[in-house]
Amino acid sequence: SAQKPPGMKEEDEPEEEEEEELGHAETYAEYMPLKLKIGLRHPDPVVETSSLSSVSPPEVWYRLSIPEEVIDRGCLSALQLEAITYAAQQHETFLPNGDRAAYLIGDGAGVGKGRTIAGIIYENYLLGRKRSLWFSVSNDLKYDAERDLRDIGAKNIQVHSLNKKGVIFATYSSLIGESQSGGKYKTRFEQLLHWCGEDFDGVIVYDECHKAKNVCPIGSSKPTKTGLAVLELQNKLPKARVVYASATGASEPRNMAYMNRLGIWGHKTPFKEFGNFIQAVERRGVGAMEIVAMDMKLRGMYIARQLSFTGVTFKIEEVPLTQQYINMYNKSVRLQAANLMDAEQRMKKSMWGQFWSAHQRFFKYLCIASKVRRVVQLAREDVQNGKCVVIGLQSTGEARTLEALEEGGGELNDFVSTAKGVLQSLIEKHFPAPDRQKLYSLLGIDLSAKKTPSPINTATGPEQKGKKRKGKGDLELAQKMKKELLEKLEHLAEELPPNTLDELIDELGGPENVAEMTGRKGRVVSNDDGSITYESRSELDVPVEILNLTEKQRFMDGEKNIAIISEAASSGISLQADRRVKNQRRRVHMTLELPWSADRAIQQFGRTHRSNQVTAPEYVFLISELAGEQRFASIVAKRLESLGALTHGDRRATETRDLSRFNFDNKVRTLSISVACVSYAITVFSSAEIQSGLIGVGLINVEDRSGALSLDKDYNNIGKFLNRILGMEVQQQNALFQYFSDTLAAVIQEAKKNGRYDMGILVKPEFHFQMRNNKKTSILVKEVNTKKRLFLVYRPNTGRQLKLETYTEIKKKFKKCVCLVVNLFGHCASRRGNCKKASVGLQCEIGLRCRTYYVLCGSVLSVWNELEEVLTPVSGTNVKVQIVRLRTEDGQRIVGLIIPANCVSPLINKLSTSDQCQQLAVQEQQKRQQLHPQSLSHAPNT
Repeated sequence: SAQKPPGMKEEDEPEEEEEEELGHAETYAEYMPLKLKIGLRHPDPVVETSSLSSVSPPEVWYRLSIPEEVIDRGCLSALQLEAITYAAQQHETFLPNGDRAAYLIGDGAGVGKGRTIAGIIYENYLLGRKRSLWFSVSNDLKYDAERDLRDIGAKNIQVHSLNKKGVIFATYSSLIGESQSGGKYKTRFEQLLHWCGEDFDGVIVYDECHKAKNVCPIGSSKPTKTGLAVLELQNKLPKARVVYASATGASEPRNMAYMNRLGIWGHKTPFKEFGNFIQAVERRGVGAMEIVAMDMKLRGMYIARQLSFTGVTFKIEEVPLTQQYINMYNKSVRLQAANLMDAEQRMKKSMWGQFWSAHQRFFKYLCIASKVRRVVQLAREDVQNGKCVVIGLQSTGEARTLEALEEGGGELNDFVSTAKGVLQSLIEKHFPAPDRQKLYSLLGIDLSAKKTPSPINTATGPEQKGKKRKGKGDLELAQKMKKELLEKLEHLAEELPPNTLDELIDELGGPENVAEMTGRKGRVVSNDDGSITYESRSELDVPVEILNLTEKQRFMDGEKNIAIISEAASSGISLQADRRVKNQRRRVHMTLELPWSADRAIQQFGRTHRSNQVTAPEYVFLISELAGEQRFASIVAKRLESLGALTHGDRRATETRDLSRFNFDNKVRTLSISVACVSYAITVFSSAEIQSGLIGVGLINVEDRSGALSLDKDYNNIGKFLNRILGMEVQQQNALFQYFSDTLAAVIQEAKKNGRYDMGILVKPEFHFQMRNNKKTSILVKEVNTKKRLFLVYRPNTGRQLKLETYTEIKKKFKKCVCLVVNLFGHCASRRGNCKKASVGLQCEIGLRCRTYYVLCGSVLSVWNELEEVLTPVSGTNVKVQIVRLRTEDGQRIVGLIIPANCVSPLINKLSTSDQCQQLAVQEQQKRQQLHPQSLSHAPNT
């Protein structure tokens, strides 16, 4: 076997299957604090992504004030103490613009962020900073905050809604609250600012800070109020010690907009504003996000550990569809298509938004309903096998239930169908409008023309009348159409599935057996006599506010073995098989609908996998056979992939091992979908079925006059494509989707071959040599599929071969080369001296046994501008940065960017000039640290 080359470029990328295995081998590394030697081990094994573990954090010069007995009792583990120390140390430094630097805790769910935050507050309390602000998502978490402070021995720190000293615990939504009664302060924001005082230097914690995202709007959306309030608070209190904490905070660089105290952008940094940072990172692909995470750890402003997933099992359960369900689905498709055809000529653009959003929700509810039976079956089996079940849902459908209740005058005779409710409210509120004015504007009839009294003029008279008559006829037609549609819907309603949440609870034994943790106020239940009633969720002795906490307690005490959680309740709640609780059965966490955003998916999975558990959970993702339903899995897989990137530095890290095959969203994919959609639409235009299907979901438009067919202008938007095909009949959407996936696979293979595929961090492969006997030429072979024993072949003059060879074929033609030195004679195919690369001064590497790679490591972000200046002329602005991770022969780990050979010397020249300025800045910072009272020489216990 030959010496391994020190890296690997895109063209050496093996086939999909093998890359998965490669990646799995070394995504995580066992984590132990490197520079701090105090505290006891964490109760559970914790890991960090390999790319983050290959950079080490700065030296520790800060000495903690937390009493030693707290540390010796193990109230705070070594990991938590490390985060507290680095946060306190980072808080002693100031950014060039004079603001105090902040710290970002990116620990995964269940590592114990709560106690770490409590520790930071306690540390500052002991140093005389008695006031702190702790922001989180829901008021329920206030009890957890109190518990965390109590657990670490800070009993004297009170948690209030508003008081003189101590911790104020508030939700993000209260930050934008306004006073109705008048009072001294108009807003909650002013009240908090007054409480903090002008030179406030206490702690502000933004817990679960991904809730403050969207300060930087995407597309046309406006920045959220919450996000702006979070920014504003930081700007008003420049001396505050800010801590950002969230397992999913930095999932997409856009969501970092409010983290302006990290000093990555702004005054005296490579990026003038947040927008410049975003552009740079998004242009260069996921690789750049991985670099950001490593850079932040290197500078001592970021830490991200995750519970090890050993013992956790993943399973994707594909649910087959019954014929009855398929018939019902196809009828719904036909109704929606009829709805569309009628609407086509009349609806204005504003109406389309309403129509397609209802269309998407309608089919989403149908998708979920197809899985209820299977979930019930699995849940019953697991409970019988001595496990307990947690079922994750996104929406409860409460609004539709309340509408139906109102319609029936407070009486219900059956479970409410959420899907029917969505369609009904669309038809009633938005479709052929009941009110004349709205209808006329929809039909494009100018009302002002009627209202202005016009002189009786022969020219305008008849025309006016005609218009009026036309309006009247259209109005009657519209009313008739609406009535017909509602009748069709009623007819279909008998087959439409009921509300998922109510049906699940009913099937699993009613509210007395199922702990429901959701945000809804009431539910529909079936009584012993078969009647159906709507009842409030609140109980006699339990107010609605703490109902979810009470239900959680019943589940943890083993009174109920099944819990259903919705997104409203899933933030911060702990449902693991904790050593401290009575119910220690293994948790089985089932996901009925993968959330719209991966942030939420991570939040939900972190409910059942946490520190101090007896057994790790099992995850079950239910995905139905409906092709378009993989859309939801694909969004989550994509977002999880990039969550792994910035939140944990390596995007293969997050729990996507099983979902990656459902990940369709990527820039390459847009290309593929254009190909797929166009070629399918055109080649299959002869097939009337698919053609009408695509017209029915608005992906093919029919010209009014000529009847000619054209593709929708937005046809290559993959999200739209996958959403829309849900509205095609089952057989059609599966056929179209199959075609799409096949095209996708082909396009990805081609992109990998041409080096246009963004693969995150690459790991170097192993090579073997073999020799051809008769002509004495060498070839290089590499096994890419161990099951089938398929090999990839490289030839000296033509490089990588497209066809994979089997082991037997290779043995027939070639003999294994024993000698280590293989003369691959000369250079490339054009050995006569007219090699293109050699002519422009580059080293030609075709046919060489070893390749040289130049890797730039360390704090790459701080020299980003210099890097861009050198790289852009050579590779253009949009080329993805390729990161490699490798281990040298002496065991040193390197993670960095591959720099093209012709950029190396200009980059070195550039960096050496900027290096002198950097050194001066470092000397200044060291002086500042020496002046600080707590930067004592290393204390004996650190």
